[in-house]
Amino acid sequence: MTDSTRDPAEVAAWLRLTATPGVSALAGRRLLAKFGLPQTVLAQNLASLREVVDAKVACVLNAPLDAAMSALIDRTVAWLADARHAMVTMADAGYPAGLLDLADPPLLLYINGDPARLAGPALGMVGARKATTQGARDAQAFASAFSNAGWTVVSGLALGIDAAAHAGALEGPGGTVAVIGTGADIVYPGRHHALAHRIVDAGGAIVSEFALGTPGLPNHFPRRNRIIAALSRGVLVVEAAERSGSLITARLASEIGREVFAMPGSIHAELARGCHKLIRQGAKLVETPADVFEEFGDPGGVASVAPVPVPDSAPVPGDPFGAALAYDPVTFDALCERSGLAPHMAAAMLLELELGGTVERMAGNRYRRLA
Repeated sequence: MTDSTRDPAEVAAWLRLTATPGVSALAGRRLLAKFGLPQTVLAQNLASLREVVDAKVACVLNAPLDAAMSALIDRTVAWLADARHAMVTMADAGYPAGLLDLADPPLLLYINGDPARLAGPALGMVGARKATTQGARDAQAFASAFSNAGWTVVSGLALGIDAAAHAGALEGPGGTVAVIGTGADIVYPGRHHALAHRIVDAGGAIVSEFALGTPGLPNHFPRRNRIIAALSRGVLVVEAAERSGSLITARLASEIGREVFAMPGSIHAELARGCHKLIRQGAKLVETPADVFEEFGDPGGVASVAPVPVPDSAPVPGDPFGAALAYDPVTFDALCERSGLAPHMAAAMLLELELGGTVERMAGNRYRRLA
């Protein structure tokens, strides 16, 4: 059963096993392995429970239902009454098989959207929240190519690369899945409400292992990352600093046998260092979507997908900087020296090019060409 018609008693049992404070996921898995479904677990006496878990956990599960859990059960039953909402548990045939590769697979998932979207071939895409303009463009273009080849793009609904990947995937039939670090009834960050609605309306899915109403706590996002990795056949990192959460996703993907891909960048770019680190560790360097599909064979349609356009190094007509400003970041002082322009003239011209979308200003008063 993967729809919104679950029996309230069944919902209550799953919630008591997975959302009761003090009952760890490991304890829940042990109890399920021993007794079967949650309703059977909760029917055990205290002595039977203590054979599997410690006395404290056994007592918590054997205690009467408290007000907070009762309210959560009511809230979840009401949420599931919406046809767009579903709960998928480890006992369901629709539970994504890839999650079983994890050492700690989630016992259940809350899904806003189509659960079937989790069953097809998928690629994870992650990267920096403070992405560069070019990085976001690349993420959107690659995600569009993957989706148009019939692959679902899985990401985390974060700012930057994640958002661009979701947007690009919405351009094709593969669609997208957003795995989030909050309850499925919360959109974080708040500015992505419109994007979240687009994902669901287009037949995609928003997925969480956290109970409804759960806020976005820091330790939730690494847990979210392992689900992105496990739902995907491979993970592409587009931009990442040397110490980035995206590298956690890549490591988790590698640990469960998924392919890891990384997009290179300038040796001067902070957000390329994480990708370069992954490449040194064995990730495949990616310049085009075809580089990803080479690892999996033709998924049916990639050969017909137009390659992502890569600009050449010729100067833009009318560009006062010519070859002095390339795709690698350059400081403002170096740019003035190369071009021979006075600083006030260079600043005015850079602003005009930046507003026109052909130049990007980066941290450290550096600039690079976009087109």
